Amino acid sequence: MEFYWFGLLFWLLVGVSCLLLIIGLRKVSWKALFISGIFLLIPSLYFIGAENWLKIVVVLPLIPFLFAYRMKKRI
Repeated sequence: MEFYWFGLLFWLLVGVSCLLLIIGLRKVSWKALFISGIFLLIPSLYFIGAENWLKIVVVLPLIPFLFAYRMKKRI
């Protein structure tokens, strides 16, 4: 059985994105939320070719981007 580097990178980006989302919301940091959106954007583009309900995953990075925009406007 061989090791899948793409899977490791995929889940690492998703995990770091979730961690940065939590940190950004706790510390009210728009920069952490923006970076979280970028890290989540890369794995979500994998699902752009899906032909079923998984295509919704592509809009998932909008959540951190909208939070970052709202916090940037508030500060």
